[in-house]
Amino acid sequence: MKYKGSCHCGQIAFEVEGELSQVADCNCSICSRLGSLHWFVPRDNLHLLTPESGMASYQFGPRTISHYFCPNCGIHPFGEGADPSGKRMAAVNARCLEDVDLSSLQVAHYDGRSL
Repeated sequence: MKYKGSCHCGQIAFEVEGELSQVADCNCSICSRLGSLHWFVPRDNLHLLTPESGMASYQFGPRTISHYFCPNCGIHPFGEGADPSGKRMAAVNARCLEDVDLSSLQVAHYDGRSL
């Protein structure tokens, strides 16, 4: 299925394809502050509809994940990095997707704080 998503002001807009049934709620220092519900998909399944120049990014710690956010409204629609095998992945913030009933999704709690 294809979903549309964006930041609050629309400066970052995208489409993402996949089966959305589960999200991850991570308790690491940045995720707990952002409140994101992450849907992990191959990076090739995420297609930007707006220019990359409209995004800002933040990295911390080992700098293996780029957390993208809108410099205008501050919303964090997705991040990207690689899985343990090296495959490029996107962590889409399901809260930024249109027409998704978040209460219907299974939430897996991830203890990123202990890593």
